[in-house]
Amino acid sequence: MIKRKEIVPFIFEKFLSENTREKTEKIILKIAIFSFFIHLAIIYCIKFDFIEMPQNSELLKNPISAVYTPFSFILIYEVYLLIYYLPKSFTTYITKQYEIITLIIIRKLFKDLSALELTANWFEIKGDLQFTYDIVASILLFYLIFLFQKTGKQKPIQQLAIDPIIERFVIKKKLIAVILVPLFFGMALYTFIDWTAGISISSNELPSLESINNLFFDQFFTVLILVDVVLLLISFFYTDQFHKIIRNSGFVISTILIRMSFGVSGLVSTILIVAAVLFGLAIITIHNKYEKNTLPNNLHN
Repeated sequence: MIKRKEIVPFIFEKFLSENTREKTEKIILKIAIFSFFIHLAIIYCIKFDFIEMPQNSELLKNPISAVYTPFSFILIYEVYLLIYYLPKSFTTYITKQYEIITLIIIRKLFKDLSALELTANWFEIKGDLQFTYDIVASILLFYLIFLFQKTGKQKPIQQLAIDPIIERFVIKKKLIAVILVPLFFGMALYTFIDWTAGISISSNELPSLESINNLFFDQFFTVLILVDVVLLLISFFYTDQFHKIIRNSGFVISTILIRMSFGVSGLVSTILIVAAVLFGLAIITIHNKYEKNTLPNNLHN
């Protein structure tokens, strides 16, 4: 019989162990590949009039847009990795948030590629203009995430032993991670069922791509804001260092900026996402400069 104190470690080992991560990765990749061919088959079946489906969706017009579906499953795996890394490294946890929003933009690019209008009026066509914003933003985000990872891995002060205070903080983060696994799974399942039920086949209409692109992830980042705030509050029990508090607070602001990007569209949305990652990079860079001038203390990167 499992003792009360062993419940969290037991669940954590079942859901978030290295072995579970490897199995989850293989399953998701297989589903992603299978979904790609299913989506591709549907597109060609519609093209040759084998089946009748709503025609207003850009996801059912061009074979290139079929890449959108496997990318959606890859994003699900990235969500799992975010939870997986939460107890291990706070900066890696934040990095995963940035990777997820970047992958959402990359996924959207595949749809935009299938609908580009190659004319001399490139900068006058709204869709082509948004594609330009997104492709520039994806390159910029890719480099900013590289800098964030590189900066986050810098450890000017090496600790030879794990501080008991750090260990207690890690245990609390494991508890949060254990709660997040069924929560996000339930949210994803509910969102999918609710979206499927809302589709009116009889009226030959599908939801707009923008609503599909934001599906689940607007609620996902809302929950992440709450999680970041909880981690910030818990951190007050384990450190009173100014730069640690500012770092954790800054990451909350960064997540809020990402969440705000789902409420707008076009260039404003893209600017908010880039600004969020830039802000996070600035915070971690200044934090590390503080670290070089302080003695070893509680919370780890």
